[in-house]
Amino acid sequence: MMGNIVTMTRRKTLKQRVQRFIHKHMWKMDIHPSAWIAATALIDRTWPKGVHIEENVVIDEEVVMLAHDMTRGIYMDTRLGAGTYVGPRAIILPGVTVGKNCVIRPGAFVNRDVPDGTTVTGNPAMVEGGITASAHD
Repeated sequence: MMGNIVTMTRRKTLKQRVQRFIHKHMWKMDIHPSAWIAATALIDRTWPKGVHIEENVVIDEEVVMLAHDMTRGIYMDTRLGAGTYVGPRAIILPGVTVGKNCVIRPGAFVNRDVPDGTTVTGNPAMVEGGITASAHD
């Protein structure tokens, strides 16, 4: 069901096109051209080379995706796998790898890796049904 949302084509506004240019060419983020990122999404600018977004990813409104934590001196790669949908106001912490074809529900707080084909929700993000997503060591 959610696969249709992830694979559908969305039009990019002028603001999104300008942001894409800045993300890719000025900050050197690794973002696939087919990824759709809402204009209000906050993608880490402090350590942009740690951001990796694969093809057909949809990042919805007011999502926060971080690749650094200055308070702890952490700078880690944060990855979103191909075909993943990230719902509005979800937060993805530094060092998290989200697998392919995943769904991050609105408002989820993702602090651990998410395996391929998984739907997570809540704070902290848990696989729907109550099983905690496993951490990548």
